Amino acid sequence: MLGDGTGATVAPRKTPDESALERARERVIVALDCSGERALELADLLGEEVRWVKVGMELFYAEGAPVVRELKRRGLNVFLDLKLHDIPNTVRNAARVLSSLGADMLTVHAGGGDAMVAAAREGIDQGASQAGLRAPRLLAVTVLTSLDQDALGRLGVDRPVADHARLLARLACDNGADGVVCSPMEAPLMRAALPEGALVVTPGVRPAGSALGDQSRVATPGGAIAAGSTHLVVGRPITKAADPRGAARRDHRGGRPGAVTRS
Repeated sequence: MLGDGTGATVAPRKTPDESALERARERVIVALDCSGERALELADLLGEEVRWVKVGMELFYAEGAPVVRELKRRGLNVFLDLKLHDIPNTVRNAARVLSSLGADMLTVHAGGGDAMVAAAREGIDQGASQAGLRAPRLLAVTVLTSLDQDALGRLGVDRPVADHARLLARLACDNGADGVVCSPMEAPLMRAALPEGALVVTPGVRPAGSALGDQSRVATPGGAIAAGSTHLVVGRPITKAADPRGAARRDHRGGRPGAVTRS
């Protein structure tokens, strides 16, 4: 610690590179799509390189509430990505239970409709209040990143992917959602269409040269940030790396604007 000339001590000022790295750590969400044992091992391996982790269906259905609580105990922010989609009353009750776990973000499918999203908002607020916790941010999933125009057409959706995602996003945010989950390709539209401060969380993020896996609409980390994403979900390029901590650090430093790509 340094003195400020008055006898008090102040923290050393961060360099621009250090500040940029800190901002990157707050943006990247590492998807822990693995066993509970491996999830906690990864959390320990990643250490200070990561602030956010995603608990999705695979991990939550295997381990349940304890894994969320254990990750929170380790000081991590938890994105609980279960994509609730059911009748409004069922979603309200599920959201009330889930919000009591201490998660920081929770997802529903915007395609469930305005009443369902509003019910999720009610459930989240009720559950968090009853548990004495801050309510999770409610995010609405628009169009899955595994779907392209042809796939939407087979589902009977004739409008362009971007238009469909924008319609769902507006519906969700008009009914209590704090933001959306969408492809990086739709992020610029979301920034323009949604209220200031809305979260835009983008899966389908791949460092340059990474395999696409089952994703159809993807971007590099820098490209997603330049497009307007507030948070980036990165899974296999970090969790399957021989050195996950090193991969996370490289991912943070890969924030130069890059192209959004389509497979």
